[in-house]
Amino acid sequence: QVQLVESGGGLVQAGRSLRLSCTASGRIFSINTMGWYRQAPGKQRELVATPTSGGSTKYADSVKGRFTISRDNAKNTVYLQMDSLRPEDTAVYYCDAFIRTSISGPVYHYWGQGTQVTVSS
Repeated sequence: QVQLVESGGGLVQAGRSLRLSCTASGRIFSINTMGWYRQAPGKQRELVATPTSGGSTKYADSVKGRFTISRDNAKNTVYLQMDSLRPEDTAVYYCDAFIRTSISGPVYHYWGQGTQVTVSS
């Protein structure tokens, strides 16, 4: 009964920006972390940005300095600001979240359905 819905993907020229959003809804008691991954055609899903246990953020080397993750806890939403986009950023972008659905229950790992980002040269 938990859904993650991404939005904001699309076709953009190299050098431009996009902002992705991912909102969690449903039976949510608390959200531990929310992050972003991507999967390009013929490649494995890879980490883009995710919070670490130490309170900082881990970014893929290929996006450092260009992408920024942020979160609005009141809206159960995580964002990915993507600047200076490159053709190699073309992929389906997925958000994930670790969510507790009840006060004493376990934490479950959820994935969104993905949003396509295509960067043209």
